[in-house]
Amino acid sequence: MLALGILVIGTFGLFGQKRDPLSAVFLMPLGLPWNLFLDPLPDTLKPWLAALAPALNLLILRTICRAIGSAGS
Repeated sequence: MLALGILVIGTFGLFGQKRDPLSAVFLMPLGLPWNLFLDPLPDTLKPWLAALAPALNLLILRTICRAIGSAGS
């Protein structure tokens, strides 16, 4: 979620930062492999789904950690 915050701050120039077109560079590797599946979708949805792709990875990790934690007790 920190990378998503950096994207918003860099894109809109918040908090006195200069606008940076490369502010989303941190989101791309964090969203893999889900970003690779976005090709068949409409171009209007791609930026939004690419920004949410790291959240999907966090959800998967959370589910795995809960499953391991409940199996251990």
